[in-house]
Amino acid sequence: MTTRGRGLHGHVLESLGPAITAGDYPPGSVLRTDELAQRFEVSRSVMREAVRVLESMYLVESRRRVGVTVRPRSEWNVYDPQVIRWRLAGADRPHQLRSLTVLRSAIEPVAAGLAARHATAEQCAQLTECALGMVSTSRGQRLEAYLVHDVAFHRVILDASGNEMFARLGDVVAEVLSGRTHHDVMFEDPDPAAVTLHVKVAAAVREGDAPRAERLTREITAGALQELDVLAP
Repeated sequence: MTTRGRGLHGHVLESLGPAITAGDYPPGSVLRTDELAQRFEVSRSVMREAVRVLESMYLVESRRRVGVTVRPRSEWNVYDPQVIRWRLAGADRPHQLRSLTVLRSAIEPVAAGLAARHATAEQCAQLTECALGMVSTSRGQRLEAYLVHDVAFHRVILDASGNEMFARLGDVVAEVLSGRTHHDVMFEDPDPAAVTLHVKVAAAVREGDAPRAERLTREITAGALQELDVLAP
């Protein structure tokens, strides 16, 4: 769920959400909507709309005569892309990146193996196009351009798996990859070995070689974990 383009309550969320996920308001803290409305200089209706969004993420719960209470971290919707983005922007970044990269390590290799069995001709073409795009932007410190192709590549893998649960993780993986780039947890240029592995995965999926696609993708995710050891220990 993104808050971009949501006007006043979006502005409130971009301040209040990161503050909650960073621990500025510990679990059990009670927030008064009237006080928050005054602080952010918005109407109570705008503040209530912002609170509803936070409730949908399970960051807070609102009770009459009590106020808005920050929920325990164990209850947060940690798969919400906006929650991921807020946590990656805070001091919890190293833990969050590692947790999400471990998740990728468990899911993406299996998804790649399934993609080799189920991908359509169109999806194979998209995967090849994304891999070639990664190659063409992998030099010259073009990380933002590279990111576009990298995110698209992994979305295609998850979609092509044919597993709807895997496919729904596309936004999660996109936030992980974006977080690595936007918070300087990347080298100036992508690892050439990782770029080559993506090209090989695309070929394995196109050729229907499930074991090879799974093995190569496991190498990609293992490399991502190794990068964290160096750049975000």
